[in-house]
Amino acid sequence: MSKMEKQNDAAAATPAAPPLTSCRKKKDDATFLEDIKDHIDEFINASVHEHKSCFTKTIQKIFGMSKVVAEKNAAAQEVESSLPLKTVVSD
Repeated sequence: MSKMEKQNDAAAATPAAPPLTSCRKKKDDATFLEDIKDHIDEFINASVHEHKSCFTKTIQKIFGMSKVVAEKNAAAQEVESSLPLKTVVSD
């Protein structure tokens, strides 16, 4: 078994990861303008490592959501329905 196959088998065997949380530290009682100011301050004062890890989490979250949507669409397409055929004989 190749290394790639082992990684794929391991990924399939592990349960789905919990949803990733936001990198931001949002305050519940802050006004809209205070929230924007805090967000800008956090962004400006964040280290390169923090930006990189947040970017990575965001990309993983986007791909995770797209995978979930694709799986739901695939499951919906697998449903097969049929209508009974009615024949009417007229005199």
